[in-house]
Amino acid sequence: MARHPKRVRAVLSEDDLEAITRAIKEAEEHTSAEIRVHLDHGCPGDAVQRAIRVFERLGMHKTAARNGVLVYISVTDRKLAIIGDTSIHERMGAAYWQGLVAGVLLRMKQQGSRDGLVHALAEVGRALGHHFPRRPDDKNELSDEVTID
Repeated sequence: MARHPKRVRAVLSEDDLEAITRAIKEAEEHTSAEIRVHLDHGCPGDAVQRAIRVFERLGMHKTAARNGVLVYISVTDRKLAIIGDTSIHERMGAAYWQGLVAGVLLRMKQQGSRDGLVHALAEVGRALGHHFPRRPDDKNELSDEVTID
């Protein structure tokens, strides 16, 4: 397994990253949506705007149903944003994402980064399962691995 940068290891161990990847896979068992987690070195500006750029760079807007979700974390600046593609955002709304981010930040502070992220992924999987249930012909269009800049 590749050794991740020190700034990432200060927040999440290799075991934590593997647990997050498993949580993505488990969340996607309930939904046709595609979920990714991205760890960024820093975010000098607005986390949502940076997450949108990362979302596009990762090709998440190219899913067939436009149902990608990105959990974006700026490791150095300790910022978090969770965004959904067009069809997801239309159904979930900004208030859902804002509430989810607030809950995840609180859980991360109280129980650690790993638990906060695993909980967020489970919540996103459940919520998306209502609007975007997994189909029998569902294909995993995007990698479940945590991406790191």
